[in-house]
Amino acid sequence: MPPVSLLATLLATVLSFVLGGLWYGPLFAKTWMRLIGVGEATLREGFNPVKTYGVTFVLAFLASYVFGMFLGPKPSVALGVGAGAAAGVFWVAFSLWTNDLFERRPFALTLINGGYHTVKFILIGLSFALLG
Repeated sequence: MPPVSLLATLLATVLSFVLGGLWYGPLFAKTWMRLIGVGEATLREGFNPVKTYGVTFVLAFLASYVFGMFLGPKPSVALGVGAGAAAGVFWVAFSLWTNDLFERRPFALTLINGGYHTVKFILIGLSFALLG
């Protein structure tokens, strides 16, 4: 198997960060915080940005790299986007939904968190289609 494109992996990782900043910032921050029952002050308590963003970067990098392995070399845009959408909805969002059902969390939270991961995996797949 050819090696996974590090350029595509890095692009996907950066896009995950940009998306997360928008998704959990101006797009859905207020609703998300209300649904999880916290305010901005609570989120800032004990927040270590180096640890949080550092671990998040590593996790996004690893998810992107392994998804690139799954896609294989030079996937088409249709495969990258389609596989990203399928992974986001059927693997990640449905797994989150299962947890949310047992934790009795609102479906709106599933939509926000699952939606983020679905768009993230679409962007990862697109990154590999364009640079893989």
